[in-house]
Parts: sequence; C-alpha cells; structure tokens
Amino acid sequence: MDLTMLYRGPLASCDYDCPYCPFAKRRDSPETLRADRAALERFCGWVADQPTAPAGGRFSVLFTPWGEALVRSWYRRALVELSGLPQVGRVAVQTNLSCRTGWLADADPEKVALWCTYHPGQTPYDRFLGKTRELAALGIRFSVGIVGLPEHREPALRLRAELPEHVYLWVNAAEGHTYTDAEAAGWAAIDPLFAYSRHPHASAGLPCRTGESVVSVDGDGTVRRCHFVPAPLGNLYDGSYRAALRPRACPLAVCDCHIGYVHLESLPLYDVFAGGVLERIPAPGVLPSGGPAGP
Repeated sequence: MDLTMLYRGPLASCDYDCPYCPFAKRRDSPETLRADRAALERFCGWVADQPTAPAGGRFSVLFTPWGEALVRSWYRRALVELSGLPQVGRVAVQTNLSCRTGWLADADPEKVALWCTYHPGQTPYDRFLGKTRELAALGIRFSVGIVGLPEHREPALRLRAELPEHVYLWVNAAEGHTYTDAEAAGWAAIDPLFAYSRHPHASAGLPCRTGESVVSVDGDGTVRRCHFVPAPLGNLYDGSYRAALRPRACPLAVCDCHIGYVHLESLPLYDVFAGGVLERIPAPGVLPSGGPAGP
C-alpha cells in the first residue's frame, strides 16, 4: 500500500495580500524560516532513508503550506530531490506560481506536479498565464484554480479560454459564500466538477482513507490523519505512527476542503482524479471534451 503524506511545516508567510486569506502578507521571522528549513530538510532526509512506505509501497507527498513555499529555495530543492527518489511516486505543492520556474528542469517531470492558484489583483494576468506556459514548455503537470467570487468570473472565463484544453481549471467555492443554482451553473460551465466544492460534504461516520493510506505531517513530525482532525496518531521520526495506520471513519460532521474530502470513500473522487489526486488533475476522459463552455 502506498502512503500519501500532506506536509505542512511552520512556514506561514506569503507574498500576496488576498482579502479572503488570513495569511495574506504575513511575514515569518528569521527564526521561523530557519526552523521551517530545518524541519523540511529533516522530513526529506527521512523519506530518503526509507526503502519503502510502511506497507511496502511508495510515498506520495503534497506540500500544503499556509503561505507560499516556492519562493523559498529549500522547497524548490525538496521537490527536485524527492522527485528523484525511487521510493517516491509523486511530489506536488500548492502554489500561487509567483516563483521562477526554470529550476523545475532539474526535477523528474513524471513525478513532480504543481497545484496552482490564480489570485486576481495580486499578479498581472499575463504574468500568471506566462508562468503556466513555462510549465507546459518544461513538461510539468499542473492544474490551475481560482476562488469562485463574483469578481473573479471574468478572469476565470479568460483563463479557461487561454489555457490549453487539457489543463484543468478548478473553481473553489468561496468560504462563507452561498451560491444560487444559477450562480453554481455559471461556475460549473467553467469547472464541471464545481458541484463537489459548492457544499460541505457530510462525513461523520463515513469511511475515509485518511489515517490509513493518507496522513498529515507537521514540522515536528507529528502525524495526524488529516489537517482537520487534531488528534495525533504518533510521530514520523520515532515510528510510533505506524501502529496507528488503519481504516477509520471520519469523526467530523462535515468536510469542506478539497484536500480533505477528496479522500472520502463515499465520494468517487479517486476515480475522477485517478493518477492526479495530489495535484488535482482529473483522469483523462473525465471532463467533457470540446473546449471550455460559455457562461
């Protein structure tokens, strides 16, 4: 069995100032940055020292930082190094794509992938689109997304029209925003999978892969089933987490974040995103062909 690890270290700083994000323009102290770098290097060293995942499979790693990771050299280096390990099947990161992209030429394009979010008002549209073209030229797999706010609709339509057809453009329902059926249909015309994001998913008592084949790891090596359930399962570095890996039901009433509900066994998303669960890339043939739909 493969093991997916969602890694989130101390880093919480970001170079963007999005009004819907509590970490906008937050600055980490030099001490926090040094601690984050040391924690990440320890994590990568641990992965490198493991011949296989606990059940004999391979590791997949998704970096889910509170802030923007790829403006930090140690995260860029981590993606390159992890992609070169035979025991790693996939390594991906959530990013605003503000970083340069040339370093990805040193990564294994069969293993590395980016989950990119476009934030209108934070970067010029042409600059962001140019970055996606650089990724495509490097042969890097990536998805692109946007928050489903009314003022983001026009940029989303423009992105859908100008991105290559095979690049998935996802839309996240804005936190605290209620969508009428007409509004939801408009976003679904851009992202055919928007219905999964529109409402939180009832999850209490339902089987979930987290805690068995998916875990969350923090900078200290504390292992939890996911980012949203605080109870620890053990520690990565002393091996105590291994005994806790088993099937378990979700203890929360609802799950409303893609990096959580994608692992619910009650949803078909492992089939929808087969081969691209970490980077949010649907399997070939899942989405309708023929180019983007209109509003």
